[in-house]
Amino acid sequence: MRTTAPAALPSAVLFDMDGTLVDTEVLWWETAREVAAGLGHLLSDADAPEVVGRAVADTAAHLIGVTGGDASALPGTAAELTDSFFRKVDAGAPLRPGAAALLASLEGAGVPFALVSASPRSVVDAVVAGSLAGVDFAFTLSADDTVRTKPHPDPYRAAAERFAADPAACVAVEDSPDGTASADAAGCAVLVVPSLLPVAPGRGRTFARSLEEVDLGVLSDCLRRP
Repeated sequence: MRTTAPAALPSAVLFDMDGTLVDTEVLWWETAREVAAGLGHLLSDADAPEVVGRAVADTAAHLIGVTGGDASALPGTAAELTDSFFRKVDAGAPLRPGAAALLASLEGAGVPFALVSASPRSVVDAVVAGSLAGVDFAFTLSADDTVRTKPHPDPYRAAAERFAADPAACVAVEDSPDGTASADAAGCAVLVVPSLLPVAPGRGRTFARSLEEVDLGVLSDCLRRP
């Protein structure tokens, strides 16, 4: 009698932070809206692709560009975004539904996992010490830890290397187009749980409406998706 071999577990699961594990995308949008208003720009849905899921430097460059500001203002705008976002996150950011249960199940099954974020180190550390306190991440990567951050592949490649794993044996869990593009380019399988922006279907992408729908079986199936 033929039996079906059990699906292989991922070598590692690589979690995005903002909008995936913690509900911070709304806080980031509020931050960008406030900074944009100070520059004389009313943030709208048209700005979303340059704000949601983007690194601080990318959003700062966009705001300077749409307001006709000088490039010399970029460092100050980036610092204002970072400081304001940090204060909001430090005041508390709720976990996304299903995040705590999924992280606990991975820990119980002995599947290693890490945090791979496009947020600055100060923000990552604040969330890990607050909303994600007690979660046993193997390590955390921030925008400050690679030369290029999302949507470039560098963060997910670096994470796979730290696990000494083939990126194709790792599952990245993302919510945004830029984060998904980063994981794709690194060669990871991607589980997409969209938040503020829709993510287009694509090769190697599996979709879930919420982390509440995700378990070890779903993560394993991601590795087998063509």
